[in-house]
Amino acid sequence: MPKSPKYLLVGSTEAYSGKSTTVLGLSDQLIQKGLDIAYGKPLGTCLSESEGSLVEEDVEFIGSSLNLSVNRLAPTLLALDELAVKKRLRGEDKLNYKQSLIEQYSKLQAGDLVLLEGAGSLDEGSLFDMSLISIAEAVDAKILLVCRYSSLLLVESLICAKQRIGNRLVGVVINDIPSPQLQVVDTTIRAYLEAISIPVLGVLPKNDLLRSVSVKELVNQLNAQVLCRSDRLDLMVESLAIGAMNVNSAVRYFRKRRNMAVVTGGDRVEIQQAALETSTQCLILTGQLPPPDFILNRAEELEIPILSVDLDTLTTVEIVDKAFGQVRVHEPIKVECIRQLMAQHFDVNRLLSSLGLTPAAALS
Repeated sequence: MPKSPKYLLVGSTEAYSGKSTTVLGLSDQLIQKGLDIAYGKPLGTCLSESEGSLVEEDVEFIGSSLNLSVNRLAPTLLALDELAVKKRLRGEDKLNYKQSLIEQYSKLQAGDLVLLEGAGSLDEGSLFDMSLISIAEAVDAKILLVCRYSSLLLVESLICAKQRIGNRLVGVVINDIPSPQLQVVDTTIRAYLEAISIPVLGVLPKNDLLRSVSVKELVNQLNAQVLCRSDRLDLMVESLAIGAMNVNSAVRYFRKRRNMAVVTGGDRVEIQQAALETSTQCLILTGQLPPPDFILNRAEELEIPILSVDLDTLTTVEIVDKAFGQVRVHEPIKVECIRQLMAQHFDVNRLLSSLGLTPAAALS
C-alpha cells in the first residue's frame, strides 16, 4: 500500500505576496532533490473552462513548468469570485467544501509531498470553511507563510499569524526586499523571529524583472490598439513614466529609468521622440491621436511597440499601476529568475528536515 504524502500549504498574510513564485522556485528544488511532488490550489482565483472542467491558470502553468503529470495535480474545488459569494450568502450553495476537500485529496496518489497554494490571506475562503487554517486542518498540512517586505512592521503580522496558526507554521519567506533593507532583515528581523519560534527559511531581495509586466499584458489590461511591432509584445516593462513635462525635463527623467512604458498624449510628438531614444519598452499614447509617420517608422526600426488607448492619462496610469501590483509569473524568463533566486536564498534542507522528509539523493 502506498504511503500517504505529506502536505505543505503555502499561504500569505495579504494578496500578491509571491505565493506562486515561492511554489515554483521551491518545487524546482524539491524535484532536483529527487522528491516526488504534487501541486494544487484548492481555492481558485483565475479559472477558465477547459473540456468541460474548471482549470486554474496557476495550476496549469506551474504544472506545465514542472512537467507534472495529471495525477500529480490536485483539483481546484471552488472559484472564489463574486458569483460564488452571492450563491453562498443566499443559501443556494450549501456544499461542505472542507469535507469535499478531505474526500478528494485523500484519493491523491501523490508521492512524497503535496504542495498546496492558499488564497490571498489567512481569512480568505472563510465563508466556505476554506480559510488557510481550515484547509491545513483538513489535510493535516504544515504551513509556509510568504510575505512581501513593506517595513519592519511586517513582524507584527507574522506574530499575529503565528498566534493563529500555532505549531503548523513551519517557517516564513520574506521577499521583495529593497537592497538597503536587506542587511536589517537578514540580521535584526531574522534574529527576532527565530527567537520567538518563527523560522525564517528565505530572505529574497527585490528583483525588478519579477515585478515587471509584459507589453502583451498591458495591451490586454488597457484594451489597447497596437500601432506597430505587434511581434514584440513579449518585451518586459519594469517601470512606468509619464510624459507630461517639457521635453528637456522629460529627457533627463527618461534617462534615469530603464525598461519603461511611457504614457503620453498622442499630440506630444517631441516627448514620443525623446522616449524612443531612451530605455523604453513601449509607448502608450492617450487621446486616440495617431503619431506621425516618422515616429512610427523610428519605433519600427527600434522594435518598440506603440499602443493607442481610448482613455485619459490618469486612468491609463492607474490601470498600468494596478498591473504592476498584481504581477504574475507566467513568462519563461521569470521562471528562470525565480529558480535562481530561491536556490540562492531559500533553505530547502531546513524545510525538508521540519517536514520529516529525506531527499532521495540522501537515501542512496
